[in-house]
Amino acid sequence: MTSPVVDCHAHALFPALQKRVAETDPEGFSAHQRLEASRNGLESLRISGAMVGARIPQLTGTGRRLADMDAAGIDVQLVSPSPSHYYPFLAEDLAREIAREANSSIRDLVAAEPERLIGLGLAPLQHPALAVELLDHAVVDCGLAGVEISSFAPGQADAHSIELSDERLEPFWTRAVELGAVLFLHPFGCSLDDRLDRFYLSNTVGQPVENAVALSHLIFSGVLDRHPGLTVIAAHGGGYLPTFLGRSDHAWAVRPEARGCEHKPSSYLKRLYFDSLVHSESALRALVDVVGADRVLLGSDYPFDMGVTDPVDRVLQGRLGEKATTAITSGNAALLGLTPLSRVDRVGS
Repeated sequence: MTSPVVDCHAHALFPALQKRVAETDPEGFSAHQRLEASRNGLESLRISGAMVGARIPQLTGTGRRLADMDAAGIDVQLVSPSPSHYYPFLAEDLAREIAREANSSIRDLVAAEPERLIGLGLAPLQHPALAVELLDHAVVDCGLAGVEISSFAPGQADAHSIELSDERLEPFWTRAVELGAVLFLHPFGCSLDDRLDRFYLSNTVGQPVENAVALSHLIFSGVLDRHPGLTVIAAHGGGYLPTFLGRSDHAWAVRPEARGCEHKPSSYLKRLYFDSLVHSESALRALVDVVGADRVLLGSDYPFDMGVTDPVDRVLQGRLGEKATTAITSGNAALLGLTPLSRVDRVGS
């Protein structure tokens, strides 16, 4: 039996969530909207708004989603909430409620097509004390495969931002390993703010930067040493980091403050996973050459315009060989339990 083709990077949108946030915390929501305008620029916000509006059928239901999956040769999607649902400005009580609602909404979406869809929930990084509770809600209560996390969270009440190296997240990493949860690292927004407010640099440059910074925090802080069983999939091929780790290795060798990890940074790529959404054949080959074909999973970013409608063809165009191509399109996802059959096997083991 041929293993199913799995897309690990696909999103869903829940308009009722944003409506509730806007009505419950209008001041925080308005401030966040102003920040987004500053980061993206008004032209990009206008174009993105129209783009998302045109894709509401794909983002909110299953009918068009399944048809598009069939057209692309995708058997199974790992569906995560749109990163716009992170709402990092929310106070603790509302953050809990919104994350629980997002988890339940994803649960209901994938339950409609359990042989085709697997879900990821949310855990609000801006409240590290809540992260374990919401991870449990997603995995234990809602039966999801794990959670989607951002590259960082702004600190509450003008406190320092919460990076993935923050010691307050240690219980979260521990619990993720205990649950065998998948953590999908997907940035939303870039801390470079208005330096990227034109030409859509907020996405084209900002997303790869955020991936690189977040993964560097995981690596250099020793999180992966302390939690070797952690399963992290980095969106967008890990951004700029995987193919430029020579500089990190050099810093690790010559700078004492860069020695928070036990081994040279490049060695940790074998403990991480990456999606294939890198937008060129040469970039995909470079990623596979550095991290190994066993660490790359198919990703499309469905259904947004910065994604691709032909992710399988993109991998085939990389001319990686049959074994590597099969691993990326299906085998690696099965090993992580990201197919209906493998999830049943895992639960029964």
